[in-house]
Amino acid sequence: MTNTIADIETADVILVTGSNTTENHPVLSAFIKRATLKDKTLIVVDPRKIKLTEHAQKWLRPQLGTDIAWINGLMHVIIKEDLHDKEFINNRTEGFDQVLEIIKKYTPTYVEDITGIPANDIIETARLFAKADKASICYCMGITQHTCGTDNVKSLANLSMLCGHLGKAGGGVNPLRGQNNVQGACDMGGLPNVFTAYQKVDDPSAIKKYETVWGVTGLSNKPGLPVTEMIHKAEQGNFKSLYIIGENPLVSDPDLNHAEKAFKNLEFLVVQDIFLTETAQIADVVLPSFCFAEKDGTFSNTERRVQRVRKAVEAPGFAREDWEITCEIATRMGTPMHYGSPSEIFEEIRKVTPSYAGINWNRIENGGIHWPCPTVDHPGTPILHTAQFTRGKGLFHAIEHQPPAELPDAEYPFMLTTGRILYHYHTGSMTMKSEGLNSLSPECFVEISPNDAAKLDINNGEMVDVFSRRGKIKAKLAISSKAVDGTIFIPFHFAKAAANRLTNAKLDPVAKIPEFKVCAITIQKAA
Repeated sequence: MTNTIADIETADVILVTGSNTTENHPVLSAFIKRATLKDKTLIVVDPRKIKLTEHAQKWLRPQLGTDIAWINGLMHVIIKEDLHDKEFINNRTEGFDQVLEIIKKYTPTYVEDITGIPANDIIETARLFAKADKASICYCMGITQHTCGTDNVKSLANLSMLCGHLGKAGGGVNPLRGQNNVQGACDMGGLPNVFTAYQKVDDPSAIKKYETVWGVTGLSNKPGLPVTEMIHKAEQGNFKSLYIIGENPLVSDPDLNHAEKAFKNLEFLVVQDIFLTETAQIADVVLPSFCFAEKDGTFSNTERRVQRVRKAVEAPGFAREDWEITCEIATRMGTPMHYGSPSEIFEEIRKVTPSYAGINWNRIENGGIHWPCPTVDHPGTPILHTAQFTRGKGLFHAIEHQPPAELPDAEYPFMLTTGRILYHYHTGSMTMKSEGLNSLSPECFVEISPNDAAKLDINNGEMVDVFSRRGKIKAKLAISSKAVDGTIFIPFHFAKAAANRLTNAKLDPVAKIPEFKVCAITIQKAA
């Protein structure tokens, strides 16, 4: 996030897209809803009639996979009506001329033909966003989980730069992280091509720094593989072993039938987790680890705030801390790794991570600090890009609309999108251990519009078979006003009716994220 969670409430206009915020980020959604009570303008762009639409002044309902088109449409109107921030564009950005050329054809009428959003709604929304003194964009996986997810994000950055809504309070482009420490995992190098703080693994100066601190030589400068490519190579027989920590890919990966074949091809599978997940059940070795309440350490949350987490209870059985397990394995493999405590590890993080260099254990004893924080006398950085962007000038990208990898046809006439619901989290490995949550949401459902249910002659609560080109599941039909005609929503939490047996494994070519949010399906009464 470029801005903080609290800062969103100070915006004049809040644009939320690709985020069912009340169910996926309920605490953060409270800030958004509270802002609307202060007469702030909320714009929601989502194909489903999510709860947040009840608080919105404008709700745009695009066809799945058409985000670039509607964003370009807003930009077309803003430029045509001379509402863009010329001073910001001239002084702080580059590449704008190429964008000017691309968006000429994205007239409101042209965009309506692609997205289904009425042309007048495009015009009115563009004016609201551009005329605001401060406008904040919030997005989540409804934007990223597409074959053009990277371009979707760049398009949102284009829109914000066009109006000068970056680098100031109440503005920004704010991705809402799905887990409490996923930002921290990325910051710590939990990506295949970087060390901590996104320092490239093929950067000689970064390699030298790590070799010096760790007292080693010959660190590899070759980027690793993203998980989606690991699974593909395992299916081909080119990837022999896998060590999984805190993930359950046999529920969360796309095209699960393909994923299961890939896992059967592995020679050795290790799973480190707090519960015996579906993936752990087929592992050769399971390493029981601590949950959040059983350890000390830090979390870096969605707003880049680095915070302490403190041990509250003892861990059960033979469970060990994740870092202790890692150190023990490394030591047995010939590279001794010894730390006395999480605070000692954090001191090493400070040495090698420029954006964390000024944060120490004492400074976050009673409150968090937003990175970047380069020195111990630095207060932290709640708002990014206030003076300049990381690369100097912000770069506009000229981006064309591209359709999803799979569209409906006569055989598979419906579009499927997947997501989370309020009562369960991810693959349910934790939430489904709760009797109360299971009573509120006990099983999978297939959300459908009343019109589509009538056409299929299927009633609410009936069991249906759902087919894609990759698999089949059986679940209960749920007729809902949230649904749009032609589009089906299925939550992906439930292993017994795993939505990811249906989803498409086609990847974004840059981020290697699967297209979870769009694929073609058909539905019929259960046999």
